[in-house]
Amino acid sequence: MEASKLPCSFSSLISRNQRHLPLSPSGFRCYNRDSIGQSLALIGLPSRNSRKKSARIRNASASVQPITKDHVEETSTTSGNAIRRRFLEFYAAKGHKILPSSSLVPDDPTVLLTIAGMLQFKPVFLGKVPRQVPCATTSQRCIRTNDIENVGRTSRHHTFFEMLGNFSFGDYFKKEAIKWAWELSTKEYGLNAENLWISVYEDDDETYSIWHDEIGVPANRIKKMGEEDNFWTSGPTGPCGPCSEIYYDFDPDRGHSDVDLNDDTRFIEFYNLVFMQFNKQDDGSLEPLKQKNIDTGMGLERMARILQKVPNNYETDLIFPIIEKVSELANVSYALADDSSKTKLKVIGDHMRAIVYLISDGVFPSNIGRGYVVRRLIRRAVRMGRLLDIRGDEPGNLEGTFLPIIAETVIDISTEIDPDLKSRKSRILEELKREELRFVVTLERGEKLLDEKLDDALEYAKVNNTEPVLPGKDAFLLYDTYGFPVEITIEVAGERGVSVDMSDFDIEMENQRRQSQAAHNTIKLTVENGSELTDNIPDTEFLGYDTLYSKAVVKGLLLSGKPVVEVSEGSEVEVLLDRTPFYAESGGQIGDRGLLKVTQTETGKTAVIEIADVQKSLGNIFVHKGMIKEGSIAVGKEVEAAVDAKLRQRAKVHHTATHLLQAALKKVIGQETSQAGSLVAFERLRFDFNFHRQLLDHELTKVEDLINEWIGDATSLQTKVMAIADAKSAGAIAMFGEKYGEEVRVVDVPGVSMELCGGTHVNNTSEIRGFKIISEQGISSGVRRIEAVAGDAYIEYVSERDNYMKQLCSTLKVKAEDVPTRVAGIMEELRIAKSEVSVARAKTAVFKASVIANNAFLVGTSTQIRVLVEFMDDTDADSLKSAAEHLVDALQDPAAIILGSCPGEDKVSLVAAFSPSVVSMGIQAGKFIGPIAKMCGGGGGGRPNFAQAGGRKPENLSGALDKAKTDLVSVLLEKTS
Repeated sequence: MEASKLPCSFSSLISRNQRHLPLSPSGFRCYNRDSIGQSLALIGLPSRNSRKKSARIRNASASVQPITKDHVEETSTTSGNAIRRRFLEFYAAKGHKILPSSSLVPDDPTVLLTIAGMLQFKPVFLGKVPRQVPCATTSQRCIRTNDIENVGRTSRHHTFFEMLGNFSFGDYFKKEAIKWAWELSTKEYGLNAENLWISVYEDDDETYSIWHDEIGVPANRIKKMGEEDNFWTSGPTGPCGPCSEIYYDFDPDRGHSDVDLNDDTRFIEFYNLVFMQFNKQDDGSLEPLKQKNIDTGMGLERMARILQKVPNNYETDLIFPIIEKVSELANVSYALADDSSKTKLKVIGDHMRAIVYLISDGVFPSNIGRGYVVRRLIRRAVRMGRLLDIRGDEPGNLEGTFLPIIAETVIDISTEIDPDLKSRKSRILEELKREELRFVVTLERGEKLLDEKLDDALEYAKVNNTEPVLPGKDAFLLYDTYGFPVEITIEVAGERGVSVDMSDFDIEMENQRRQSQAAHNTIKLTVENGSELTDNIPDTEFLGYDTLYSKAVVKGLLLSGKPVVEVSEGSEVEVLLDRTPFYAESGGQIGDRGLLKVTQTETGKTAVIEIADVQKSLGNIFVHKGMIKEGSIAVGKEVEAAVDAKLRQRAKVHHTATHLLQAALKKVIGQETSQAGSLVAFERLRFDFNFHRQLLDHELTKVEDLINEWIGDATSLQTKVMAIADAKSAGAIAMFGEKYGEEVRVVDVPGVSMELCGGTHVNNTSEIRGFKIISEQGISSGVRRIEAVAGDAYIEYVSERDNYMKQLCSTLKVKAEDVPTRVAGIMEELRIAKSEVSVARAKTAVFKASVIANNAFLVGTSTQIRVLVEFMDDTDADSLKSAAEHLVDALQDPAAIILGSCPGEDKVSLVAAFSPSVVSMGIQAGKFIGPIAKMCGGGGGGRPNFAQAGGRKPENLSGALDKAKTDLVSVLLEKTS
């Protein structure tokens, strides 16, 4: 399907602990109203009965009245929140399990952000993870940026949107999916059947028949469409199937002839049904899937537009309150604004939703990956605000910023989507404030760069006697790298008489758009090697919480990723067991190491497999990776599995210390900080957390002291398995990005820390023995990293540092307490010595300059300028500067000096010094030296009268100085003729 098509809906991974409900006589699971209410409560939504009693919810659903000609005041049943609840309740009553929206950061390496509904169900659709419920329904938050330029310009494009979805994992298929979609649309939502059109795949006669013969949709409102529009594929191979879409007709009076369902002025596609029934082979043939699946998606914003009777998605109560706040800050009326201003208001309204949710889900602005997405959205919002003359100086703002003010409105109207937004509010607002202030500085740099580019364009035009044009690549560089609006580029360039090559700009923009679509708008859903092996292998039973030794049966072997029956000595192998004491890497904790032993009853010999790592794959199957040191191993054999106890203890110590570290950070720098990642290894721990600045020395000391105090308290840990709702109510912290089922494991250090965690931990904090931070640094914007050691690793670290100190004391011949004073003295002596050497070098360079001054020659007719271009051996950059300053004074005005040297291996230094008369001719040292430095593999610049540059190719310096002399003489002759 095209990128502009309605994407499929979305759900989080199904929990393995969810229970099946009894079957109804029709074969579908029955849910009573109590179970529906419990499911809604699980994801933060009230049921219908509770809505009647809740003034808060009524207020949250209060009507929003966009000022539009055709606006009809909504009722409580047509608010965005109500539409969402009604969808979930409808499918819950049909036997679907209501699952919460998962993070915008997907647990899938093939995509950057959550872009489609089926993403989290991919393992289920592939048959690699057994279904835990037969069917599910979700309201999923999604992000797409491939159509970012259409946001605000069309009635339906967004970067952030909610997808309502219902899914079947081999439970029901086409007939039920179509019947319920029609019932939901016409009865639950009350859409007039005369306004609904259907599209079907041209070869899917079964679907056509259901719509026409069973549902009763007239043939003239069913359109057969080709593979491009109505056949869904996951890639070149893998699961695929036909689609059927429901469109709403805003203008049925236009009749049924020459109808184009892609006509946005008349139709909007609001519901997409994907019938996943085939597996596409390498040769392109279609093989029926053993398990046929349903994957659907209804756009919440689109349905709200239809039911609230507004002209576009932006004027629904899901977005319009944000636009109203922006209009207030811009001091403009949305109703009276021109199209250009309305577009800018819509862009900010859309982007702010995406920004707030991305930051809430732990995505912070940076220059790579997901961080770049949120940074780009923030910059676009700031640019649009500045074009609307919002400058961040309104009363009540946050230190000269305006995005945090708008974000508060987003949070206020979005608590029913995600209650966690309010608890993360301060972090979101602080991050927005920092990024906006940072970008204002970037904009100012962009303005400076634009001036330089315009100077270059004017100079080029003058030399070549052409019309001045700013290259499209330069305009795109300003737009993409510096966030400088192309509209402002055109306006400023026009004021200086320079046009902008927009055709070249459009080419650059299209290249970026294609790359973005290719990188972020596909989901790989291909059956991988080994799928046949895992079809009959159950999940691995983990015994490692209670024991480090067990017997197990080999259920599968992989050699170079391919299934085999037996593997012999010397081979690297992956072993799948029915049960294991080995911990598989997850939650930041690395996998255990140890041994697998197999007694060969036939020969009496023992096979030994050294396990170096354990990973989870294909759901909850543990893959033991190791080397066969002795003998051989075969499928079906019984093995003795033994974990390396010392390494496990080191991992346990570091994992518990990580929990204490998070608790200490929250006490010292604030509760709003949160975990952004971790590594629990045998030799150290690493903890990433959200914070906007470097920690001060006294803060790090306080963190260490707190943790060591808790270690000394010898507190026994408590581990419980409980319902996730109960765990959160008790205050347990959930790790961002982790997927949790309905039952979770809670690790509690009473009075200190309580977290949801599946890792291994010490029994008592005294086992940690000691804790030491070894580094603290920033790893990206708004994210810091602490590395630390505990337990045996702590003892080793302290012992090693003590040995270093002893060696240092011996070398310096002082006591340990006197080392800082002695080192400070040495550093001062070194500074004085360097200063003396620098002065001596400068004097030497000046002396050399006095000698070569005689090499200066005169250039010009009306005015004669003294010119000197010379090579000064290995003179360092500072001394070269002193020489140039001496020469420009000695030769007197007018004079132009270019000097070059090779101060070291692979090093080039260049300097240009022009006297005032030369500068007044329009010749600038900073601009002149740049192209010369490029020849030497470097660059540089400076003021009009003085500039320095460097390079990495000394072999090119001679040629560069020759060019400098030629170019300088040429331009001086032109200026003085």
